[in-house]
Amino acid sequence: MPLTSHLIELRKRLIVSVVAVLVGFGASYAFSENLFQFLAAPLVAALPPGTDALVFIGIIEPFFTYLKVAIVAGIILASPVILHQIWGFVAPALHKEERRWFLPIVICSTLFFLMGLVFAYTLVFPVGFKYLLGFAHEELRPELSIALYFSIAIKLLLAFGVVFELPFFMTIFARIGMVNAAFFSRYRRYAIVIAVIFSALLTPPDIFSQLLMAGPVILLYELGILGARLFGKKKIDEEENVTSDNEEKDEDE
Repeated sequence: MPLTSHLIELRKRLIVSVVAVLVGFGASYAFSENLFQFLAAPLVAALPPGTDALVFIGIIEPFFTYLKVAIVAGIILASPVILHQIWGFVAPALHKEERRWFLPIVICSTLFFLMGLVFAYTLVFPVGFKYLLGFAHEELRPELSIALYFSIAIKLLLAFGVVFELPFFMTIFARIGMVNAAFFSRYRRYAIVIAVIFSALLTPPDIFSQLLMAGPVILLYELGILGARLFGKKKIDEEENVTSDNEEKDEDE
């Protein structure tokens, strides 16, 4: 196809994706307040006794906050359509082997990302908010803005979602031959140190909370090593060698 045809096809795919997001946004806006309450539940549960709930310090702050909530929810609802449009655009340019791996890659990547969101919401939010709100006392009472909380919550969720993609990307890099399992094993000690530092920055300064954060990251790294060992390029080369030997035997026969 000429370049103009590719651009026309891309425009069609983008229009369908935008329409899907708008439909998801329209469906989500009616429930945006409930969605925000669900997002804010870990913080509200960690508030000290007698502390007021979340507040807004600008007259339009609730409107724009609920608008952002609906946009994020709309993107999530439209994600199957968006992924389908991406697949429809790139599939003609892929080889048969690449097409076979596309769907598992998308599914695995999505699952790991969702695992990161659930981990952050169910574990990191309650522990982190309880510690941070522990600084409050009679002369220092928290008044928490809904817009600021939404911004922090979304950033943390995205951060943990990306962190939980670690084994997936490690496996992909090994699959395309950039690195191998031996490389990841060699730098395991550095990965552990980085995981501990990362957990120390995001959790209260006690050993239990830090291990609660660093443990899953280290397990994800080990899972990535396993994925690199099972699906790395070395295995592909061995399969190709076996196939070549079989073909030579067939020719001799």
